[in-house]
Amino acid sequence: MKIPRREFLKLGLVGGAGLILPFGASACSLFPKGGANVETDSSAGNVLRSTARLPEPFTVPLPIPPVAKPVRSDSIADYYEITQKVGHAEILPGMKTEVWGYDGIFPGPTIESRSGRRTIVTHRNELHVPTVVHLHGGKNPHEYDGYPTNLVLPVGGWHSKDHSSHSGDISKGAKEYIYPVDQPAATLWYHDHRMDFTGPQVYKGLAGFHLIHDDEEERLPLPKGERDIPLMICDRAFAEGGSMIYPSLDPSLSGRPGVKPDYMSGVLGDCILVNGAPWPYMEVTNTRYRFRILNASNARRYKIALDPPPKQGPSFIQVGSDGGLLGKPLHHYEIQIAQAGRFDVIIDFSGYSIGEKVTLVNRLGDGGTARIMRFVVARKGNDDSHVPRRLGDYESLSPSQAKETREFTFQRGGAERNGMTLWTVNGKLFDPQRIDAYPRLGAVERWKIRTLNVPHPIHIHLARFQVLSRDNGAPGPYDAGWKDTVDLDSGGEAEVLAKFDGYRGKYVFHCHNLEHEDMAMMDNFEVV
Repeated sequence: MKIPRREFLKLGLVGGAGLILPFGASACSLFPKGGANVETDSSAGNVLRSTARLPEPFTVPLPIPPVAKPVRSDSIADYYEITQKVGHAEILPGMKTEVWGYDGIFPGPTIESRSGRRTIVTHRNELHVPTVVHLHGGKNPHEYDGYPTNLVLPVGGWHSKDHSSHSGDISKGAKEYIYPVDQPAATLWYHDHRMDFTGPQVYKGLAGFHLIHDDEEERLPLPKGERDIPLMICDRAFAEGGSMIYPSLDPSLSGRPGVKPDYMSGVLGDCILVNGAPWPYMEVTNTRYRFRILNASNARRYKIALDPPPKQGPSFIQVGSDGGLLGKPLHHYEIQIAQAGRFDVIIDFSGYSIGEKVTLVNRLGDGGTARIMRFVVARKGNDDSHVPRRLGDYESLSPSQAKETREFTFQRGGAERNGMTLWTVNGKLFDPQRIDAYPRLGAVERWKIRTLNVPHPIHIHLARFQVLSRDNGAPGPYDAGWKDTVDLDSGGEAEVLAKFDGYRGKYVFHCHNLEHEDMAMMDNFEVV
């Protein structure tokens, strides 16, 4: 339902960061003009230091998120029910950590969909704050995309100390998200997308995998079953006793948005988690494995590599990107992954000796953040998989298809209030009421995206795209395939060809450094 402004004021719902600022002094510490603008480990932000005793790396086994089972199915759809609620997990050995989880777990349950078959997920909100669910990489109608003001209010009601000057579609207690799944096999993920509070709510645990399968993918002789493993990589910091540390101005997340000044460029943790476990290990056979790698960190980038590398051949054979299968496999000795990026890769352990230990390292890290997880080649196995030279039908877009060219600059600057410098797109703060692009349904557009100040990973909802050029040259080594997020260094520029097929309506594009997104680095487009 559409809620007019006066009803929003009664509910006390929080608005966009750019719209809150005029309320005066309460917003001043959000964006100090000096502020922290630090690059640490090649990521924008500052590191939070844990006060809890962190475990020795590679002493905790890798957990695999459970696969959700539909509560019912019919001829056209599978139906799921997920409850967003507080849970308690043993992330650090011997300690209990409060998480905000889908079904109370972190990561949330993995949803597996079939291309061409509808998936309907009812999310019930038993937390004490509003939520929004965004299926990242999904081609969905705008009302189910997870627009940041289309809130699901808590079942117990909602009363906030702040006010709003915009409106949105509000669901009370629960919302049914209808996903047509009109797209090919791909590794997607779902996460919270609440206006102003995406960063802390994802940090607390509101994230999970959503995998799409189709006939084309299943015909390929790639590793399957227990050798097809999702890996959600993220960083967190922990207080004594095991609770997560996040520098919110309002730790309850029910009132004032934003982070403490030193962290407005990004929140980096000092403990690396994979599927919710700190620096885990996984026993493998001396065979090929498929790993669906997701960077679910708020602000940290990773450059992953194997130590030791295989004696022959590449460390990683990439078979898929954000939007699905590549046309042909690519070989990498290392892969840089920005926030929200996904890489489907094959690792072949047949060249390692039984008992050998292989560490997945992060060459952008330092100390504990330089290590991610470990594989132990524990035993021999039979392997009938291989990586074919051709993976799937791949439509390569051409610049001649582009009917429109648009330019967008992401930077800290271009807007100031009360001596504060803000995160902006084309010098403007996010305003849910302003539309800055009107692509036509089915059209291909050429978008020139620039970044200033610090690195920014730019995510476009609905539209998949292909990287045409980077810094006026060829695409980078990690730009292949259909993407929904492009990673740019400070001062970087990329041209992408985006295809706006699927649905009409209003969508957003934004920086996927979640602290930047929460602080107004977001914009609207409307497919017409």
